Amino acid sequence: MTFSSTTPWSMPPLLRVTFGLHAAAAGALLLRPEWAGWSLSALVLNHAALTAAGLWPRSRWLGPNLVRLPPASAARGEVALTIDDGPDPVVTPAVLDLLERYGARATFFCIARQARRHPALVREIVARGHSVQNHSDVHRHNFSLLGPRGFLREIKHAQQTLTELSGERPTCFRAPAGLRNPFLDPVLHRLGLRLASWTRRGFDTRERDPARVLQRLVRGLAAGDILLLHDGNAARTAQARPVVLEVLPPLLERCHKAGLRCVTLPQALRADPPTPSSANASLLHADASRPS
Repeated sequence: MTFSSTTPWSMPPLLRVTFGLHAAAAGALLLRPEWAGWSLSALVLNHAALTAAGLWPRSRWLGPNLVRLPPASAARGEVALTIDDGPDPVVTPAVLDLLERYGARATFFCIARQARRHPALVREIVARGHSVQNHSDVHRHNFSLLGPRGFLREIKHAQQTLTELSGERPTCFRAPAGLRNPFLDPVLHRLGLRLASWTRRGFDTRERDPARVLQRLVRGLAAGDILLLHDGNAARTAQARPVVLEVLPPLLERCHKAGLRCVTLPQALRADPPTPSSANASLLHADASRPS
């Protein structure tokens, strides 16, 4: 499915229910004032549902949300490794080296403010075959409380920065911490962006034990999964090493043994399958780069 601002925006079902309830409640107050208590209770429950949908990163109640790769991508044996909150001048180069060693491709959801601080790293991410996508301008803690104008300003500014620095226009957006509200979906549609969450995450911004992070990622690992790690705000092990650098080698080994290919989100979302030569070249690179 192609997301574009040229196609009409379709209101999510939960929002249709919300508008319907508000209209019904207003009518009830006019025609049946004695039903005010019931009407208020219905509105409270509805707003609780809206809040829950915004606090659940993998929810589709507020609009389309990519939580797994399309069936065609899964059929090709692909998984998407996504790395958030960078670029980081210390961690990102080490992540890139590990990905190259295993012949893997990843999607970096970059914070535009970090990208402006480290523009050379953004260019290096793309030059080494990876994808840069939109993770907002400054990664606000109150992002999910913004209105339409706030969302548009934050995401559009990031879109401009990341397009300029990477040379490629981002097509996917990931909300800070995955949190949002009903105003986000129409803004993403206007900007031609697709909301992307994840299948499973390692919680590597707060978990200092790499083994636990790895277990969360590989439990039930299958083709079509979208995995989440962080190069920015990465937790440190007891030896002060970024957890992501300890998790990536065994994770990529597990993917290789399971016959899974790590691709970027744009690669996974493309309509055409990879040519046999390109797929074989990736696997040969992984074998040749892996230490004996």
